[in-house]
Amino acid sequence: MGQSLTQIAQTLKDNAKKVQLIYAFNGVGKTRLSREFKKSFAPETSEDSEVEGESKTKILYYNALTEDLFYWKNSDVEHKLLIQPNTFTDWIIRDRGQDQNIINNFQRYTDDKLNPFFIEQKKLVNESGRSRNISYYPEVSFSFLRGTERYDNVKVSKAEERCFIWSVFYSLLVEVVEMLKDSKENREDGFFNDLEYVFIDDPVTSLDDNHLIELAVDIANLVKTSESDLKFIITTHNPLFYNVISNELNNKQPNKNKNIVTQAGVVKKWIYKPEQSIKYRLDKQNDGNYVLTELDRKTPFSYHLNLLSELQEASVNEQIKKYHFSFLRNILEKTAIFLGHTKWEKLLPKMADGSPDPFANRILNLSSHSAHAGEEIAEVQENDKIKFSELIKFLETEYKFSNLNQSNDNI
Repeated sequence: MGQSLTQIAQTLKDNAKKVQLIYAFNGVGKTRLSREFKKSFAPETSEDSEVEGESKTKILYYNALTEDLFYWKNSDVEHKLLIQPNTFTDWIIRDRGQDQNIINNFQRYTDDKLNPFFIEQKKLVNESGRSRNISYYPEVSFSFLRGTERYDNVKVSKAEERCFIWSVFYSLLVEVVEMLKDSKENREDGFFNDLEYVFIDDPVTSLDDNHLIELAVDIANLVKTSESDLKFIITTHNPLFYNVISNELNNKQPNKNKNIVTQAGVVKKWIYKPEQSIKYRLDKQNDGNYVLTELDRKTPFSYHLNLLSELQEASVNEQIKKYHFSFLRNILEKTAIFLGHTKWEKLLPKMADGSPDPFANRILNLSSHSAHAGEEIAEVQENDKIKFSELIKFLETEYKFSNLNQSNDNI
């Protein structure tokens, strides 16, 4: 039975696990889920609630809306990335002095020749009747070193920009996790004393596979080494990212700090155990409701099987949409690579002369790579729907993808 995103958010909130990992296709509603989760603590009242005061309540989150805090100011002579006023960047850069760690993390995920520079400015504030100047950092410029030549005020790519924003958040998170290891009375800063949850929605999946794996390992390690009662919710549409974090969460984290004592007076042997994690798949139903399915904690997520399961359901329910043909081509490409074929067309049904079915080939190419506006309509012609269902049945029988829906229950 389906639930609303508000109900799903409450389910996550009610779970006592240290970390909850969720896989969902793009467009299912992961970002909306993160907002619903945040609203379960404090309803949104204004735009400022997205920026100010969030860290002083219960939840810290990263999602697509986090990126909206950063925007470009471009001119003929310079490009600067501007930061909207917010307590997060002020705290991590000005109060905690972690600008170099942000730079180091950014260069580790991108290029050590690409250097961000935080531009300091002063503003006059009035505190308790006294005026004083404080520093803040509303702008970032980038330089790039090529050989002996340095290029200043360069505009980075969209992927590099997203990576920089993630590096700010990740550096903030590392600092928070480290600070919360101390008891409240021993902390240098009480800014995050009430923090209970960290919600991470699809961090930089535009990275290449090597850096994406590194990022996934970093996040999993941060979760596992967190010694406080902080809980984490991580969502993604990227199967590689999901599987790396999932595998990392299947390993225990030993206690290297012998001073961690439980309420019973026993020193913890492990900071983290796999039983402290739970893994889900989030699906959207045709009626607009959602289903949160618990996945096997030890089994990797099989992306192509999940895709094919969705296509089977679309075929059975006669709800075939244009994007389903892109899913089908994706499955054929992955299967062809696995079987050692250089072309996915080799997997299509054969004509009498041994050539691939031209009609199947045409609709897959047409639906996946339309070049004309007239081809972008969402409706699928009846003949194409019939051929789609035939292709699904062909894959099931020819390549033994049988009983798929039953298998997916244990993905």
